[in-house]
Amino acid sequence: MLTECFDLHAEGSVQGAKLYTYIQDASASLMVKKRPLILICPGGGYNHVSDREAEPLAVRFLAMGMHVAVLRYSVTPAVFPTQLLELAAAMKLVHEYAEEWNVIEEKIFVLGCSAGGHLAASLGVFWQEAWLSEKSGVKKEWLRPAGMILCYPVITSGEFAHRGSFDMLMKGQESEELLEQLSLEKHVTEQTPPAFIWHTASDASVPVENSLLFVSELHKYGVEVEFHMYPVGKHGLSTADELSQNSDGTGLQPECTSWLSLVQTWLKKRAW
Repeated sequence: MLTECFDLHAEGSVQGAKLYTYIQDASASLMVKKRPLILICPGGGYNHVSDREAEPLAVRFLAMGMHVAVLRYSVTPAVFPTQLLELAAAMKLVHEYAEEWNVIEEKIFVLGCSAGGHLAASLGVFWQEAWLSEKSGVKKEWLRPAGMILCYPVITSGEFAHRGSFDMLMKGQESEELLEQLSLEKHVTEQTPPAFIWHTASDASVPVENSLLFVSELHKYGVEVEFHMYPVGKHGLSTADELSQNSDGTGLQPECTSWLSLVQTWLKKRAW
């Protein structure tokens, strides 16, 4: 396996923005030569980048046969659209190295948890916007992900918003116009990529209505979406097992671990 770390520099980036890549070997003894890639955006309320939603998830998707990259994007004091520009830069880097890394270029998926879900979904709804291509210097066709995997995502800036995420993302540039732009359910179109989404009904930090609003709009515009709502589980479960368990012993929700087998089935239809 080839593991590398790349520094990322976009407008507004702070020190520490990096892309970590985990590229599986294309051995002569293996039938599989080229693989899809999962680009992971951990959560953290745009205040930090969660370790629990980084390598633990990378390990799971590597075991499914995917290449993986983990984006450690800029957080506060960085504000929108810095994080999205860094994600665009990460997409560009993967495309530029696709031949060397044996990545199937049309099979690059973005995965995001919580605020990282907001970041991943932002790419999903804004990839075709001229402003993003112009600001990032990345051509539109490289910005479109093959699909979005959204784990208990922050989506709406309205009634069910996770206020802390939007406070960090807009700090010093608050406006109704920007708040409207960042409410992603309002920007779904027929061009939005397909999605796999899961959430828990008892999430007290990011209400499940965030996912429900997004799912409703995806369905309205004919975008393929698979959604799973678990009845019980706290926010930020990641793998929901011992691999991502909190240091205080919390974060275990055995009935939610099935999302990984469900998303594997979803990916088998789309990734290979």
